[in-house]
Amino acid sequence: MTEPDIQLVNQEQRTWVLFMYILHLFGAVLAIPSIVALVFNYLLMDRALPETRSHHRWMIRTFWWALAWTILACVLYITLIGIPLAILLWGLIWLWWMYRQIRGLLRLADYRPMPG
Repeated sequence: MTEPDIQLVNQEQRTWVLFMYILHLFGAVLAIPSIVALVFNYLLMDRALPETRSHHRWMIRTFWWALAWTILACVLYITLIGIPLAILLWGLIWLWWMYRQIRGLLRLADYRPMPG
């Protein structure tokens, strides 16, 4: 590929990554958009350039860790004794989720890959 072709591909991939971040942000309230974004993350990650691939991995890891912690919070909630802890945990999960999505958006805007 020539340099303009790579730049065009990079811009297209960055647009898709931006769209995935927006879906994940809506998913913080509605859940379904995050599932849709997760499917797209998996579909687009293999063909992505390294800069955008790191963003897909970041969103995928964020989704699965948030789901694991949410399941733990649900188990705590069922035990009745853990209701206050579950509510606190849900709040912390939401804050962590938002932090991860906003951090990713800021790094995407700076043309920087995500760590790890």
